[in-house]
Amino acid sequence: MGSPINDKNTQVVFLKQRLDMFAELLEAIDPEETDLEDIDRMIQIVEEMDAKCREFKHRDM
Repeated sequence: MGSPINDKNTQVVFLKQRLDMFAELLEAIDPEETDLEDIDRMIQIVEEMDAKCREFKHRDM
């Protein structure tokens, strides 16, 4: 793992990159071929982004 991101601008860039990657994933998914495992993985990605947002929020305190 890398070192913690404490700079607010770097945190925003990191989250934006993760969100962009997730948006690309959503665009690439074929609804006819998506299975439960794919949906579970997407939920996990969203939960990881949420956890990172909470982590960054607590670092700013």
